[in-house]
Amino acid sequence: MSEARATPNSLPRPPGEYEALERAWRKPAGWRALTAVNNTRIGRLYLATAFGFFLFAGALALAMRLQLAVPGNDFLAPGTYNQFFTMHGTVMMFLFAIPMVEAIAVFLLPGMLGARDLPFPRLSAYAYWAYAFGGAGFIATLAFGLAPDGGWFMYPPLTGKEYSPGLNADFWLLGIGFIEISAIAGAIELIIGILFTRTPGMTPARIPVFAWSMLVVAAMVVFAFPPLIAGTALLELERAYDWPFFIPARGGDPVLWQHLFWFFGHPEVYIIFLPAAGMVSSMLPALVQTPLVARRAVIVSLAAVGTLSFALWMHHMFTAGLGQLETSLVSAASMAIAVPTAVQVFAWIATLWRGRVQLNAPTLFILGFLLVFVLGGLTGVMVAAVPFDWQAHDSYFIVAHLHYVLVGGLVFPMFAAAYFWMPLFKGHRMSEPWARWVFGLVFGGTNVAFFPMHISGLLGMPRRVYSYGTEMGWTGLNMASTVGALLLAGGAALFLIDLVRTLRRPQRAHGNPWRASSLEWLPQDEYATRSQPEVRSAEPLWRQPLLEQEVETGMHWLPGSVTGRRETLVTGWRDARPRHLLVLPGDSWLPFLCAFGTAAFFLLLTLQLAIAAWLFGALAIATLVAWLWAADRPPAAAQALVAEGVAVPIGAQGRASHSWWATWVLVVVDVAIFASLAFTLVHLSMKLEVCPPPGAHLPDRPWPWLQASLLTASSVLAWWSGRRPLQWWPILAAATCLLGAFAADLGAHRHAGLAPSGDAWSASVAALLCYEGLHASVLAPAAIYLAARGKLRAASRATLDNTILLWHCAVAQALAGLALLYWL
Repeated sequence: MSEARATPNSLPRPPGEYEALERAWRKPAGWRALTAVNNTRIGRLYLATAFGFFLFAGALALAMRLQLAVPGNDFLAPGTYNQFFTMHGTVMMFLFAIPMVEAIAVFLLPGMLGARDLPFPRLSAYAYWAYAFGGAGFIATLAFGLAPDGGWFMYPPLTGKEYSPGLNADFWLLGIGFIEISAIAGAIELIIGILFTRTPGMTPARIPVFAWSMLVVAAMVVFAFPPLIAGTALLELERAYDWPFFIPARGGDPVLWQHLFWFFGHPEVYIIFLPAAGMVSSMLPALVQTPLVARRAVIVSLAAVGTLSFALWMHHMFTAGLGQLETSLVSAASMAIAVPTAVQVFAWIATLWRGRVQLNAPTLFILGFLLVFVLGGLTGVMVAAVPFDWQAHDSYFIVAHLHYVLVGGLVFPMFAAAYFWMPLFKGHRMSEPWARWVFGLVFGGTNVAFFPMHISGLLGMPRRVYSYGTEMGWTGLNMASTVGALLLAGGAALFLIDLVRTLRRPQRAHGNPWRASSLEWLPQDEYATRSQPEVRSAEPLWRQPLLEQEVETGMHWLPGSVTGRRETLVTGWRDARPRHLLVLPGDSWLPFLCAFGTAAFFLLLTLQLAIAAWLFGALAIATLVAWLWAADRPPAAAQALVAEGVAVPIGAQGRASHSWWATWVLVVVDVAIFASLAFTLVHLSMKLEVCPPPGAHLPDRPWPWLQASLLTASSVLAWWSGRRPLQWWPILAAATCLLGAFAADLGAHRHAGLAPSGDAWSASVAALLCYEGLHASVLAPAAIYLAARGKLRAASRATLDNTILLWHCAVAQALAGLALLYWL
């Protein structure tokens, strides 16, 4: 079909067209509420869970501050303090900050984009339940004395088996693994949703700034999380199998962990800040009733901050013995990133100046955000100077800087967002008088708690100490910080009471209390709006005053349910014109059961209960197969009428399919993990005087040629299986060649005497070999699954197309690994 350019419906639609829409989106009741997959339900669960983890981490912080209030205190034992310290940092960074920004996006973005839902609802549900189960298991370790105690950064050798012999560190690696899965799944959902499920007319120039910020953040997650995945896998291999990646006596290097961790860790700060910046840019125009000043410059600055953040990971390693050139370049980049950040700050100030400022609750917290975050940014420029960082590193000055950036950059915007978007839940605003008390306690508590830490750090107080002597002169400063923490906790408690009180009020229409310009303030239900609006500007509710009535009477796109199922429009990423109708999956137990099986598998495996672990692993695989089997169901019709005189295809394949592009995002994640493992091999090789080290050998030359031939044949056969109606033998032959290549690689290295526990170089080679085997172990069952499907129709072959794409990626990585190994 040619590109759809017709106008939406010009006449109101009859009420009968909405009956199928309401049936398709009817919310489940009772226990079936656990099966909900649409963004409204999953977003609320995400928000509640992330806020619960925030309160838990805050309680741990309060206990630590009570311990440090006076010298020589015994409120917490040293081991307990280390567990609290590790749990506080881990929960705040991994279970609160990143999930909270993704939760806000899952809840708000479909409404902002004018879509019925995000494109992979069951993936969102799986990501949430994996996060919830993983986080709950991680929190439970504290009750059993198994909580990690090596710091939220988990530096080796402290977290190696020699100094952390129990399961504590393993539970940290388990918990972070779930957050990695959840964050990447959420990033794929957000990237495809923002690019391809915007309402017609919402061209890139009209995308809300918050959506732009989440697009940048989702792309950052795709590149930042793989090094952490690789690092946690390597540390777990060292702990479980004695592969010495980080043990210097056997050729390892603890600094390798710092590289992998901080390549994730420093971009993570901006992964947290950029969504908050997007929220502020979206709230501020409504609060002061004027468009955002320099909107395009703000969007460009978001992308610039996201890009520059990847050049700063060694910002945390100035004292680790890096070269002068490296530290100079990173120091310059650390200062340069202040420029695009300042563009956003000045745009907000200019918007406030041009508009009519009213000191309501969201505005107060935005002003607090500007003050606190800018102060944190100024101290960030200070620690970007290498000589100053040498003096302040690992002192409480860094603790103060970190909290000013994170509390100012996320917590204040989060409170502002809660007061601003609260009517979307049940139609009620939170109390303005209470909000002033909350703001006073939170703003005052933040500054009283963390500003004195700058001074105590400059006076020599180191991080991560559970006690100190009177003679150090830090008593008054620590007591002030404890009082500030109590004030901050009081503000959070008052906010929680008002939140619960507001949510208990009866449901009513939310209206548009702030007279905002964005689409989420249109009348919403489980299915979002009655019809998907046609957008003609960046401020649609201001520029199209009749839009609300037109959408409610069905005068725009997709007025009802065409197929009797859940649907949304897929539009072009550049012109935002309808391309095809996407039929969305409905509520199901499959994401819940798959996440539960995955969580139980890793948890029981950590507890060394292998039989029970594999039983739950089988549950996860069975539910995943059922999930995929239903996804390849062909549509009931070829086309659907989505407006007067406008018919579009139902579903798509190949490059027109949203799932094909999502697979490309997954390929980027996969390649980034491989690159991290390759970096490990190169880093450890460059530390050697002779490579391979004495006692280690590479397989003879005929072996790599055999492996390369089998890999190439596997890729060709997989390609051939996608060129024709699916036959069972080409895809199974491709799997046989892939398994044969891995078996040849493994056999050749074993014959050459590869001993991963002997030295770090051999362990890094074995890690690449394991990653090749992981691909083979996933793709071979996928080939059996595809063969079992039989001949696939053109309209129901998404799994085949996506599997072939992953197949080529796996083969390319295996060939690159061979080339790298023999080149080194």
